[in-house]
Amino acid sequence: MSSQANVRKETVMPISLKDAMQLLEGKRIEVSVLSETTKQARAVVELDQPSVGRLSRMDALQSQAMAQEVERRRELELLRIEQAVKRLESGDFGYCIECDAEIPLKRLEIDPTATHCVKCAEAEEKRKKN
Repeated sequence: MSSQANVRKETVMPISLKDAMQLLEGKRIEVSVLSETTKQARAVVELDQPSVGRLSRMDALQSQAMAQEVERRRELELLRIEQAVKRLESGDFGYCIECDAEIPLKRLEIDPTATHCVKCAEAEEKRKKN
């Protein structure tokens, strides 16, 4: 572990561990509940429904595909939550993974899974656009 990491662990966290864990647990529950409530929309679409027209089946398939994409994003969010919990446990929570600067408290309150400070997040967005 670097000396910078040792110094970091001795400084005051921008958000308390208890508050961060509560935020993360709240997000985890929210995502899990949403996933459960949309389970039916992701179910297999029956294509042999004689009473349903071709356009209705196409609509059903499109709705299913959209629901599956939303679920994929929820799974990614759950993964981000798990990673944030691991950072909490290791003492790395609240610090940018790129430059090791503290992530602003307001940013963590809005998104406790944030891994970058504002400056590095903006740079990351620019890289993604190019």
